Amino acid sequence: MRILLDYRPALRARSGVGEYVHQLAKALAQPGTAAARAQSAGRNVAGASLPATTDEIVVFSSSWKDRPDASSVRDLGNVRLVDRRWPVRLLNLAWHRFGWPPIELLAWDRFDVVHSPHPLLLPCRHAAQVVTIHDLDFLTNPARTRAEIRRDYGTLAADHARRADRVIVPSRYTASQVERHLEVPAGRISICAEGTPDWVPAGSAPSSGQPRGFILFLGTLDGRKNIAGLLAAYRVLRERHPGAPKLVLAGKAPPEAGGALATLASPPLAGHVEYLGYIRPEARQALYQDAGLLVLPSFDEGFGLPVVEAMSLGVPVVAANRGALPEVLGDAGLLVEPDDPEGMAGAMGRILTDAAFAAQLAERGRERARLFSWERCAAATRDAYALAVAARHARQAQRQSADGRNQ
Repeated sequence: MRILLDYRPALRARSGVGEYVHQLAKALAQPGTAAARAQSAGRNVAGASLPATTDEIVVFSSSWKDRPDASSVRDLGNVRLVDRRWPVRLLNLAWHRFGWPPIELLAWDRFDVVHSPHPLLLPCRHAAQVVTIHDLDFLTNPARTRAEIRRDYGTLAADHARRADRVIVPSRYTASQVERHLEVPAGRISICAEGTPDWVPAGSAPSSGQPRGFILFLGTLDGRKNIAGLLAAYRVLRERHPGAPKLVLAGKAPPEAGGALATLASPPLAGHVEYLGYIRPEARQALYQDAGLLVLPSFDEGFGLPVVEAMSLGVPVVAANRGALPEVLGDAGLLVEPDDPEGMAGAMGRILTDAAFAAQLAERGRERARLFSWERCAAATRDAYALAVAARHARQAQRQSADGRNQ
């Protein structure tokens, strides 16, 4: 099977969708993954026979100024890169509004599957079309979006999802949202949970340079992540526990985060909250390992990748009782209401002051993290590709049959 993945979300920062597409491409290309073993067995999820051939993975990059990071490309392994110098905004406008140019023209090649890691299709002439929908916050809370997402996703996502040969989602929660809001039948949705990096065991990575035991938030500092709520909870925590460790915020900060970041320089947060900015992939493990706990207080999450990354290293987790976070965290951490600073502060305080409880959560987290791997994600994704190709062929056969009857 010849597969093309849109790699552009990973060009500037491998976080969120960028990390997803990078790790998925890498796992699909690994000959020892479950994806390859499932393929060699000649079966898909429905039990139908598949040809036992080797997948060819192509990642597509296009930007006027941003080039794929050399170390990230090396990390992908046996993956072919197609890199073009088309401005991202111009190409997205042409794709989203006019369905042109087809990806085969840009890549100078043909494919069996083209996979968009966001809700809007990649235009193509012959391949099966697959989209990944991580969450529907852009639809249910459009005020929290900006730029092209605000312009295009809300108006186009439903039509594109219904036209896709397969829709991939990372959780049961997102599957239910897609079925409900975009009216995509459940039978056309594949749940492919995300995974954890191939990190060495906790304790063997170099220190991040931060004092050990700090409270960590990792993610883009946009409105959905509820940074203001986290800062309010941290103020309550320090009132109750004046010796509480530092709060460290790590991740890209969009313009709307400026107000929250401005409060870090004034009492009572001054000197107790640090903003690190974007953390490169090779530095994330050390940051997690030095943390005493992770807090992810989001109003909505389609999966919550920092939760499984933290659990894999035995870092206790406090997460919002919203979106897919309860589904991903299970009983391996503490769930809180994102709009309840008192409750969030209480959960953080319990982990920080009860060493035995924190150790229990760490062990539960390590065990639960074993349920999530990029190898399993790649296997489930390849099954989705096979179903997409079958659906594409079935539609083509129906059209040919209808044309024959009309002649």
